[in-house]
Amino acid sequence: MFAPYARTEVWATTAVGAGAAALTALYAGPLWTVLPIAAAAALLSFYRDPHRTPPARGDVLIAPADGRIVEVTQIPPTDSSPAMLSITIFLSVTNVHLNRSPCAGRVRAVDYRPGRFLNALDPASNRENESNRITFEPNAPLPGPVSIRQIAGLLARRIVCAVRPGDSVALGQRVGMIKLGSRTELCAVDDGGWVVEVKIGDTVRGAETIMLSRKAG
Repeated sequence: MFAPYARTEVWATTAVGAGAAALTALYAGPLWTVLPIAAAAALLSFYRDPHRTPPARGDVLIAPADGRIVEVTQIPPTDSSPAMLSITIFLSVTNVHLNRSPCAGRVRAVDYRPGRFLNALDPASNRENESNRITFEPNAPLPGPVSIRQIAGLLARRIVCAVRPGDSVALGQRVGMIKLGSRTELCAVDDGGWVVEVKIGDTVRGAETIMLSRKAG
């Protein structure tokens, strides 16, 4: 199954792959068709949409993307925002590129910010690259707001946001895509009630891995 936000790329890749395979068979022989077919299959894998089953819990925030944890940060409060917990996921070109809601609730705001296209391996990409923040008002008992930030990269230059303010979302629901990888950041208010369930270097699965959970009691 392919992501609904990549229909154009899927059709184009399939058509080009089929045409290249036909020409290869005609001029080089059927055995050589494995090359364009394999190349097309590799490109199509970038847009896959595997089934995921979110945890049956209402006291957690789950991974908004597949990938590897590269930052776990406490952000101090400012005049305009409270202290926050920030967890950043690096998405390689081989990861699933969909973004999912970390909680059930309602979309409070969507904020696009233009920026650079630094390599996603560069920590500065978190601050300087083009990004899109989706802020959620989570269902009780979770405190809000909660947000995810889709961050572009050197190759990932197209951010797709599939929700608007006021939309209701389910836990693990598809909310967008970063085409060809990059980074996704999860932020929650640091009220002292969260347990961080992941660490730098961990591999996470979107819609399934628990990132933060509420302390008992």
